[in-house]
Amino acid sequence: MNSILPRLAAGSALLTAFLCAPVLAQPAAAPASGTSGAAAQPSQPAAPARSRSMAKRDASEAARPAGFNPRFSPEGEHFVQQGGEQLYRSICQGCHMPQGQGAQGAGMYPALAKNARLAAGAYPAFVVLKGLRGMPPFGQRLSDQQVADVVNYVRTHFGNDYRDALSAQDVAKQRP
Repeated sequence: MNSILPRLAAGSALLTAFLCAPVLAQPAAAPASGTSGAAAQPSQPAAPARSRSMAKRDASEAARPAGFNPRFSPEGEHFVQQGGEQLYRSICQGCHMPQGQGAQGAGMYPALAKNARLAAGAYPAFVVLKGLRGMPPFGQRLSDQQVADVVNYVRTHFGNDYRDALSAQDVAKQRP
């Protein structure tokens, strides 16, 4: 047992150093035009390949699902998207997936495709307004019309064929 401890400590130190390395090294400043490069700052060591890929993943231009563009009103309180499809693509598909197929992994995101629980429009409206288990409530960030639009979109797409449309007035009755 005593011979294992030094190896464990060394491995732990190596892992800690790797994980705590700077994510992306800053490139050296380019010399201003018309000046010589002699006064330029020394270059920093290049970041490991893993860090570059993480930086690319987290960059603002990194790949996002088609239509992903959640935007808030100027006061930052409400989503500005209108229409069920645009709301779904901007807010819902990140968890429920582009075709409503759901996902499992770090959490369980139920499938909305061919989902019998959507038969009564009041149920998905309630879930959108109040949240359920891991799903956050969106009632404070969406208007009654937006909730009705996204619920109606989900209820008529992804293999669902529930044609009795939910109205903004139906949604308003579920708010406190």
